[in-house]
Amino acid sequence: MGINTLIICIVLVVLCSSPANGQLTSTFYNNTCPKALSMVRAAVKQALAKEKRMGASLVRLHFHDCFVNGCDGSILLDDSANFTGEKTAGPNNNSVRGFDVIDTIKTQLEATCTGIVSCADILAIAARDSVVELGGPTWRVQLGRRDSRNASLSGANSQIPAPTSNLSAFISSFSNKGLSTKDMIALSGAHTIGQARCTTFKGHIYNETNINSSFANSVKANCPSTGGDNNLSPLDVQSATVFDNKYYVNLQSQKGLLHSDQELFNGGSADSQVTTYSNNRNTFFRDFAAAMVNMGNISPLTGTNGEVRKNCRKPN
Repeated sequence: MGINTLIICIVLVVLCSSPANGQLTSTFYNNTCPKALSMVRAAVKQALAKEKRMGASLVRLHFHDCFVNGCDGSILLDDSANFTGEKTAGPNNNSVRGFDVIDTIKTQLEATCTGIVSCADILAIAARDSVVELGGPTWRVQLGRRDSRNASLSGANSQIPAPTSNLSAFISSFSNKGLSTKDMIALSGAHTIGQARCTTFKGHIYNETNINSSFANSVKANCPSTGGDNNLSPLDVQSATVFDNKYYVNLQSQKGLLHSDQELFNGGSADSQVTTYSNNRNTFFRDFAAAMVNMGNISPLTGTNGEVRKNCRKPN
């Protein structure tokens, strides 16, 4: 075998053995926009100083983005003549928020390093910084995603897990995205912050038995059996603006606000992991950080695919 042939074979082996998301790296902007991460962190810190709930909203934006055709910033796109965006889909309409915070971050980054930092990466960084700002764990955000040029209303309606899902359906929806049951239970812990609309848990508090009766009655005061669909209640009744492990403690007392929450501790296969997290915050933090990295690796656009939008709300 000649030396040139040998070199070609080595290159092919390296290329073929590289992971599909190998282009993502935590140092992606070190040279092209070295201030990117500190700028996002400062903007998130400022947004949460105004409203702590925004932290949960920014985490949710990243989650709802990644579950629809991958982490590509598609959730940020407004409707256009060519497609209907994802903002009016059932899981998002009158629910997802934080778009103005992302707009502010994007404007600041464009002024500093034009056309470099993608909207999809901003979502990933902002989610991590929100968790940290509210007392949760940190992790190295993998970067280098590019933005899609279109969105999928049908995907948003069918691929985002529903709050009425049972455990098996919840496991399947995460498995379909390459995420394990362990990832799913850990990521559900994001519900230790934020609030939910009455319409998403009304059936659980009025029609189901796997819920603490006193807790259900306390929630009913702000969520009548008819009307009040947009009234809000905290997902974590103990500490809705602190990222901790109280969500899992609540589940053990049948104080999960959503049906899908309480399904994680209802005599099924998830009970053991919930118990572990309720007893050990550090274990939860470690697993949550790892799961967020895994979720951020769902089908990213890299290389020459997609684009880096100048305005997160519309394609270039």
